[in-house]
Amino acid sequence: MAKTKEYNNGEVTIVWKPELCIHSGICVKGLPNVFRPKVRPWIRIDKGTTEDLINQVKRCPSGALSYYLKGEKDENTKLIETKIEVLENGPLLIYGTLKVFGKDGGSEVKSKTTAFCRCGQSNNKPYCDGAHLKSDFKD
Repeated sequence: MAKTKEYNNGEVTIVWKPELCIHSGICVKGLPNVFRPKVRPWIRIDKGTTEDLINQVKRCPSGALSYYLKGEKDENTKLIETKIEVLENGPLLIYGTLKVFGKDGGSEVKSKTTAFCRCGQSNNKPYCDGAHLKSDFKD
C-alpha cells in the first residue's frame, strides 16, 4: 500500500503522497515556513493560515499534496469513480462526483456528468453551454 501522511490544524488536513511528488519545490517556495523538506516533520501546518495552506496545496503540480476540510473526509470516501471523455468538436465530459473550485474561491459539488467547455466561447465557463456549435469549433 502506498505511503500517505496527513497533517491537521483542526480546520484543514493536508494529505501528502510522497510517491507522487516530482520535487518541483513550488510548495517550499510558496510557504517556506510551512514546507521544509530537510526537517522532520517536513510540513509544519501550524505555521500557515488555513487559507494560505489551501491555496498553496492547490498549486501542487503532481497531486502529491491535497487537502480536505474538517468533516469532509468521510464524504469524500463515498465518491464514485471518475471518468473523462473528450467529445469530438465538443466539450470535455467528466463522469463521477467532483468538487469544482471557482476563481472566486467558491466551490460546488457536481455529480454524474459534467460538461466543461473546450472551445472557450461558453458564457457559463468553465461549463459548456453549447457555444461550440455556433462557433464551429473543431478539435
